[in-house]
Amino acid sequence: MLNLESDIKFIKGVGAKRAELFYKLGIFCVDALIHFYPRKYEDWTQTKTVSEVNNGDNISIKATMITPVKEHMIRRGMTLYKCRFSDGDNIINVTIFNNTYLAQSLRIYEDYILFGKIEKNLTTAAMSSPKIEKIDTGIRVHPIYPASGKLTSNMIAKVIKTALDNLDTIPETLDIGIRKKYNLISLDKAVRSIHSPENESEIYEARKRLIFEELLTLQLGLLKLKSNKKSKTSIHITKDYTDEFLPLLPYALTNAQQRAISECITDMQGVYPMNRLLQGDVGSGKTAVASGIIYTAVKNGYQCALMAPTEILAQQHFESISKTFRNTNIKIRLLTGATKAAEKREIKSQLMEGTIDLLIGTHAIIQNDVAFKNAGLMITDEQHRFGVKQRAALADKGEDIHTLVMSATPIPRTLGLIIYGDLDISILDELPPNRQEIRTDVVDSRYNNRLYKFIKDAVNRGEQCYIICPMVEETEESVNLKSAEQFAEELSQTAFRGYNLGLLHGKMKAKEKDAVMKAFADGDVQILVSTTVVEVGVDVPNATIMVIENAERFGLSQLHQLRGRIGRGSKKSYCVLVSDSKSENARNRLMTMKKYSDGFKIADEDLKNRGPGDFFGERQHGLPNLKIADMLEDIDILHMAQNCAKEILAEDNNLDADKNKHLCENITKMFRTINY
Repeated sequence: MLNLESDIKFIKGVGAKRAELFYKLGIFCVDALIHFYPRKYEDWTQTKTVSEVNNGDNISIKATMITPVKEHMIRRGMTLYKCRFSDGDNIINVTIFNNTYLAQSLRIYEDYILFGKIEKNLTTAAMSSPKIEKIDTGIRVHPIYPASGKLTSNMIAKVIKTALDNLDTIPETLDIGIRKKYNLISLDKAVRSIHSPENESEIYEARKRLIFEELLTLQLGLLKLKSNKKSKTSIHITKDYTDEFLPLLPYALTNAQQRAISECITDMQGVYPMNRLLQGDVGSGKTAVASGIIYTAVKNGYQCALMAPTEILAQQHFESISKTFRNTNIKIRLLTGATKAAEKREIKSQLMEGTIDLLIGTHAIIQNDVAFKNAGLMITDEQHRFGVKQRAALADKGEDIHTLVMSATPIPRTLGLIIYGDLDISILDELPPNRQEIRTDVVDSRYNNRLYKFIKDAVNRGEQCYIICPMVEETEESVNLKSAEQFAEELSQTAFRGYNLGLLHGKMKAKEKDAVMKAFADGDVQILVSTTVVEVGVDVPNATIMVIENAERFGLSQLHQLRGRIGRGSKKSYCVLVSDSKSENARNRLMTMKKYSDGFKIADEDLKNRGPGDFFGERQHGLPNLKIADMLEDIDILHMAQNCAKEILAEDNNLDADKNKHLCENITKMFRTINY
C-alpha cells in the first residue's frame, strides 16, 4: 500500500523515467499527485445514435465494430487505419491516425463507446480519430488533465487511479463541525470523486469541498500574516491635526478622502502599527490623503518618508506636497539617485539629527546608510512596482512603524480582501469635482489621416499628445504590431515631420527615461511615442490626447491606467483606441472603455474577460497558486471561506487546537514558496 508521502516512482506503472515527467510538473509524492485536478470532463454516459445528433457535434456513441481494421500507409511515419462501426441503424466510417496500439486492440463484432466529433450528411457518417473504449469500461465521465509533453491526459489518469486504488482512506483535514455547517463531503470522497466521478452531481460536490478548503487555507494564511505583524507599537499619535491641515488645501476634500484620512489616523492612534492600503482610481486624490496623515504624524513629533518608483514621480510628489506645506514649518527634502553626493551627506546628517520632517524619494531612501532619528510613518506609492523586500526595508526604518501603501491599480472589490489580505483597505471611490470626463473613441487605422490632423491641430494650439505602442521594437512575431521605435521613426518622417517627437520605452536607461519624461512634462517634447512605461507616473496637465495603437493587445485595466495619464488639466481630453482586430470579443472589450470611466467597473469587466490568472499578470501580488479555486467563478464559496476563517481564528487564534492541526499544515504547504 501507498501513503501520501510515497514517492510517485513507487506507483505501479510509473518508474524512474516517467517519474521525471511528473517531477517537472512539481509532482513528487502521492499527496501532490492526487491534488493534481482535471481541467475538464468528457461525459460519455449520455450516449446517442447518429440520427439524434447534428453534423459537427461532439458526441458519445455506443456502436459495434462491423469490419476489420484496414491499414493504409500514407507516407513514412504516417499510417491511417480505417474500419466501420454500426449504432444499430447507421454506419459510421472511422479513421484512426498513427495509433497502432488502438488499431490492433479493436475486435470485430465487439461493442465500443466512440467519443468525438461526428461528420454526417444525408447518406454517410464519419468520425476522425475518435476516442474508443470497450463498452464495459467506457460508459463513464472521463477526467481530462493538463497534458505536458510526453505525459498525456490518459497516462496521468491511469497513474492517479492506480495511486487511489492503493491508498487507504485519505485523512480528513476539516473539523466535523465545519463540514456539517457548510454541507461539505469528506476529503476522501471529494478527492476520489474529482478524479473518477459518476455524474455531474459528484463533480459539483467534490469541487465544492476542495475549493472551500483551498480558499479557507488561503484566507487563514493571509489573516495569520496580518495578525503576526501586529506587535504593539511605541509610536503613538495622540492628537488628530486634520482640522488644522484642511485649510492648507486650495480645494475641499471629497467624502472618500476625508474618510480615508480618518481611518488612517484612527489606526495610528491605536496600540498596533497601521498597515493599510490606500486604493484609488487615477486622479482620485491619494496624494492629498497622504499629505493629511503626514501632517498629523509630523505635528505629533515623528518623521515620515514617502517612496515613489521613479525619480520623476518622486520629484512630482516633492513639488506637490511642498506647495501644500509651504506656509508651515514642516521641513521636506528630496533624495533620489540623481541627488548630488554633498547634498546626500547633508540630508543623511539632518535625518539623524531629526531636523528633516518628511523625506521624499526613490529606493535611495532604503539604503542602509539612510537612518531616521524618530521615524513614525512610511508611505509607498504605486506599491506594486516595488518588491516585497523593498517595502519591508522601508518599514524597517523604524520600530513597529506605521505604514501606508498607495495604489492606483483598481482591483475588483470582490478580490480586494484576498489580494491584500494582510492589509486594512481604504478605497477612494469618488473623483474630485473638478476632474473632467475623458472622451474615448474606438477606431481602426482607416481613420489615421483624420486622427493625425486632429493631433496636429491640438499641438498647434500648444497641447501635447501621447501615442502608445505595444512593442519596443519589431520582431518576426510582431510584424502586424506597432513598435515604438519604428513607429516614432516613421511618424517623424511623415505625418509629424517638423514636430518635436520623443521616444520612451522600458529598454532605455533610467536616466534616459527620466530625461525624456521631463522634456515632455516641460513642454519641450510635443508628441511622445511610448510603450506602457507611462502607465503609472507623471502628471502632464497639458497632455490632452492619448492614442493607443493595437489597443486590443492590452488588458482593460491597463488601458484605463494609460487613459488616466491625460485629463489632468482644465482642457478637454481625448483617448483614441486604434484597432484593426476583426474579433467581436476584442471589439466588445474596447467598447467597455468607451462605456465606463470608473476604474473599478472596468476592473470587474476585465476580470470577467480574462480571469484572475491573466488579470494579475506575473503574480506580482505574491499570492500562492490556486489549484482548483477560481476567485471569480467561486465567489460564493469564497465568502463562506472568509466567514469560516474568521470564526476559526476567533476561537483558536494560533490554530493550536488538535482539530485545526491539518489546517496549519495546509497553510505551511500553501505559503512556503511565498516570500513575505
